[in-house]
Amino acid sequence: MTAEASPRFTLIQRLVLAVVPPVVSAMLWLVSRTWRFEVIAEEGVIPVLFGERPGPEIYCFWHQCVFPCTVYFRHSRAVILISRSLDGELITRTLRMWGFDAVRGSSSRGAREGLLGLRHIIETGGTAIFTADGPRGPIYQTKMGPIKLAQMTGAPIGAFHLEPERAWTMSSWDRFLVPKPFTRIVVSWAQWTRVPADLPAEEFEPKREELNAAIERARLRALAYFGKGAS
Repeated sequence: MTAEASPRFTLIQRLVLAVVPPVVSAMLWLVSRTWRFEVIAEEGVIPVLFGERPGPEIYCFWHQCVFPCTVYFRHSRAVILISRSLDGELITRTLRMWGFDAVRGSSSRGAREGLLGLRHIIETGGTAIFTADGPRGPIYQTKMGPIKLAQMTGAPIGAFHLEPERAWTMSSWDRFLVPKPFTRIVVSWAQWTRVPADLPAEEFEPKREELNAAIERARLRALAYFGKGAS
């Protein structure tokens, strides 16, 4: 599925869009060749392993994990909900070089169109991915989109976190992680969240909290795996 037409950008922005994605993609490819992934999971959870092609499922992780997630899931052909901003366009063009596609929208703009696009992906056997805390945060707080999509489609929601043992942490709202060369990266899976099709709207919030708790458990377990304290 192709993303909807990109918004108009200035000449400078178009130059940035032409140059930055291939440069970032090349650098990510080069550095990621030195990474080593290790997988852990809560009891009873069957994790998705590197190279596997998942089915009609929904995956959620925090925005800070975009780089290692891109590498780990590059064979999945998953479709990601990405905002319509310039940053979103940069991310979309970069991810397409890694085999992903995108539908455009966010919790603040184009939310309905984005969910409908992802519903189509799920209904045709594909995989949908959310950066659960959205394009602007707040950090470690999932939006309602994954819950709504799960209720619409019946697809289960997988919660995970990718934590590098050594990384540069950006001074951004999401504390964006750039794993260093030759580092280990743990892929930590938590319990799945399932949303009944007949769940009333007033019970969406408890399900959102359940998903939020699952992603946070995955993150905290990943930190503990490397002996790091919670942050």
